[in-house]
Amino acid sequence: MPPRHFIDLSDFTTRELRAMLDAGRDIKARRRTPASQGDRPLDGKTVAMIFDQPSLRTRASFEVGIRELGGAPMMVTGREIELGERESVADTARVFSRYVDAIMIRILDHGQLREFARHATVPVINGLTKTSHPCQVMADIMTFEEHRGSLQKARIAWTGDSNNVLASWIHAAGRFDFELHVATPAELAPSRALQDWASENGARLKLTTKPEEAVEGADCVITDCWVSMGDKEGNRHNLLRPFQVDEALMRRAAREAVFMHCLPATRGEEVTDAVMDGPQSVVYDEAENRLHAQKAILAWCFGQVQA
Repeated sequence: MPPRHFIDLSDFTTRELRAMLDAGRDIKARRRTPASQGDRPLDGKTVAMIFDQPSLRTRASFEVGIRELGGAPMMVTGREIELGERESVADTARVFSRYVDAIMIRILDHGQLREFARHATVPVINGLTKTSHPCQVMADIMTFEEHRGSLQKARIAWTGDSNNVLASWIHAAGRFDFELHVATPAELAPSRALQDWASENGARLKLTTKPEEAVEGADCVITDCWVSMGDKEGNRHNLLRPFQVDEALMRRAAREAVFMHCLPATRGEEVTDAVMDGPQSVVYDEAENRLHAQKAILAWCFGQVQA
C-alpha cells in the first residue's frame, strides 16, 4: 500500500480534509485529559524533520506534536542534507525511508518536494514550500471555525501579496464552499495556473486590486508579510503599502470578523499594532492550532484518521 503523503490541500477531497479537521479538534479537546495518554499512534516511530529553510513555529509545533503522539522527532538541517546537491533527491528520499517512519520537509522548491515524495516509501508532509503551505491553512480553518462557526458560505478576505499561504487558501476554497476575495497589486496577482485551478474546481474566487473592496463585509481578514522567504524585496514595499491592514480597513469587514496572520508579522508594514493586538486578532490561536492540526495530519498519515 503506498504511503499517505500530505503535500497540498488540492490532493484531497472535502471529506478527507474535514476528517482531519474533526480529528484536530478532538485532539485539542483531549490534550490535557487522562484519556489523551492513550492517543499515541506514533509509539515507537521516528519522524524526520528536514529544514532546508529555518522556522520557529514549524519546528516547535511538529516536534511537540510528534512527542505528544508518542514518536521521536529527528531534526535535520539543509546544510546537513544539501538536497539535490551531494546526491539526487530520489536517492535521499530512498535512504531516509529506510531510517525513519515519516518525513516532514520544509523547502522552497515545490518540485523537489514532489519528487522526494514520489520516491519515499514513508509518509511525507509538506511543512512549507514557495508554492504552498497546507499545514498553516488547516490550522487557519480550525481557528476560524472555533471563533465563527462553519467555514461553508463564509466570506474570507486576503489583502497583500500572492504567496504560498494564499495558494493553499485558494485550494481550500475549492474544497470548502466559501467565498475568497483577494486584493493584491496587479503585479503580484495569483498566477494564471492557480486561477485556472480555482475555476476548474468550483472555487468562488474574486480578484481585485482594491483592499477595501475585498474586505467589505468579510468574516475574516488575512494578510502576510510583504517579503516572503525566497522573495527579492525589489519594489514590493511601494506596491503593497496601500494593502496594509489597519483599523480603518478592519471596520469595513463584518462586525464579528476575525483577523489572521500566519506569523511572523512585520508590525507597521502589512499590519498595524492596533490590529495585531486588537480584539479581532486571533493570530495566537492560529499559532497554537498548528500543533493540533499537524497532530491530526500525522495521525492521518499513519492511518489513524479515516474519512
